[in-house]
Amino acid sequence: MKRSRFTDSQIITILKQAETGIPVPELCREHGVSSSFYKWQAKF
Repeated sequence: MKRSRFTDSQIITILKQAETGIPVPELCREHGVSSSFYKWQAKF
C-alpha cells in the first residue's frame, strides 16, 4: 500500500481548518490535495 504524504496529525489539522470556516477549495489548493480531502473527511 502506498504511504501517505501526510501524517494523521497533519490531516486532522487540515480538517479542523475546514471546520473553522476556511473554504475547502482554498485549503485544497494550499495543501495540494483534492479528492483526498473528502476521503479524509469520511475516515476521520
